[in-house]
Amino acid sequence: MPAKRAFVYILRCADRTFYIGTAKDVKVRVANHNAGKGAKYTKPRLPVRVVWQEGPMSLTRALRREYQLKQLTRPQKQALIKGRLTVKRHR
Repeated sequence: MPAKRAFVYILRCADRTFYIGTAKDVKVRVANHNAGKGAKYTKPRLPVRVVWQEGPMSLTRALRREYQLKQLTRPQKQALIKGRLTVKRHR
């Protein structure tokens, strides 16, 4: 059975905070967020927009990557989004 494919993405919320998530289809997931059907975090912070994404990769790798990126500070996330920071993936 082939591995499931997933993407890791960063959203910028209306209040300028970031949300990091994993999805098989980023466009569908963002539409769900903006329809108020996404995560609790994004509901009061709509609308959201994608500012960075990576993939596809296996679902397991995407979830690990999501966790890794959530550990970054806000300035590090901003640098990653602007392409000024490279965060090596764990193997």
